[in-house]
Amino acid sequence: MNLSSRVGGIAPSATLAIAARAKALQRAGVDVISLSVGEPDFDTPAHITAACIEALRRGETHYAPGTGLPALLEAIATVSTGRNRIPCSPDRVIVTAGAKDAIHQAMQAVLNPGDEVIVLTPDWVSYGPCIRLADGVPVFVPVDPTTFQLTDALLEAVTDRTRMIVVNSPSNPSGAVLDRHSLGLVADVCRDNGIVALSDEIYDRLVYGVPCVSLASLAGMEDLTVTINGFSKAYAMTGWRLGWALGPKPVIDYMARVQSHTTSQAVTFVMHGGLAALTGDQSPVEEMRRAFDQRRRYVLGRLAGMGYRTAPADGAFYAFVEVGGDDVAVASRWLDEARVAVTPGSAFHAPGWLRISYATSLPRLEEAMDRVAAL
Repeated sequence: MNLSSRVGGIAPSATLAIAARAKALQRAGVDVISLSVGEPDFDTPAHITAACIEALRRGETHYAPGTGLPALLEAIATVSTGRNRIPCSPDRVIVTAGAKDAIHQAMQAVLNPGDEVIVLTPDWVSYGPCIRLADGVPVFVPVDPTTFQLTDALLEAVTDRTRMIVVNSPSNPSGAVLDRHSLGLVADVCRDNGIVALSDEIYDRLVYGVPCVSLASLAGMEDLTVTINGFSKAYAMTGWRLGWALGPKPVIDYMARVQSHTTSQAVTFVMHGGLAALTGDQSPVEEMRRAFDQRRRYVLGRLAGMGYRTAPADGAFYAFVEVGGDDVAVASRWLDEARVAVTPGSAFHAPGWLRISYATSLPRLEEAMDRVAAL
């Protein structure tokens, strides 16, 4: 049987391997504390769920406009213009089946075979595969290993084949938030060379005491930036599969073409939940953010007390920990001996590091840190 060589060259998600082992141990009755999954441990706020249920009861189970419900497009444009300071109108927005779907569509819309895409490392595991599925070539460029900000290595990586730069701030896996200097460096490169930036801002509501600036809000970048966002992290809606992209209208129009031949649209009644999320009570988001911040400070303090160095965890819900040497072996030891599951940094092009998700209860985090300290 002949199968796609393009798909065959893409490895399964590396973040799932340790998680699968952890789940197997849990099924066998072993008390494993899983700190490997990037998912909020909170329930979706009740008013969002209620809006979805009411939409179902009204019979909102049929096709909607391909780019999204008009009211939701308007809400996304309003929030993006107000909170994120990105000049935006509804015709520059598309609603997708999750932020990952938006990233995939954007790369399909922009890239031609052989086009190069600069990806800042450590990076989220799906950027490279999405680039390759669009017949692009990922070019991995490390950030400064001390500050996790950009260096002139970005400038050196640009060639006449560069078509896109991927930015993720706050970062998965490091939790680092890019400062204005780093974002300005990206903006300069894009403006000087006509390069499109893809700015993944899915964690922008989960930031702790530092400014979080949208790349598209910088002068001249609204027409060169595809901003990706969604509902999964801020509203604890991972299973709802609802995201969005906003950006230059030609790119959004091409994304709509891709979507028309794949998913057709985001789920109609789910979009009503998304509308309630953006226009309704925002206090649950702040409550989750405060809880994550408390956990963040606890985990960072315990790791520092054990002598570990961590990346600047100013956003998201991850502590990125330098362990040196074979990070896969260290993660395996933590799982086998301490029954604590974390993700090896090699999955993110960062060997010698581990990603710890603190999206779990404080008592479980306390138990996990006690187990690791006892190794």
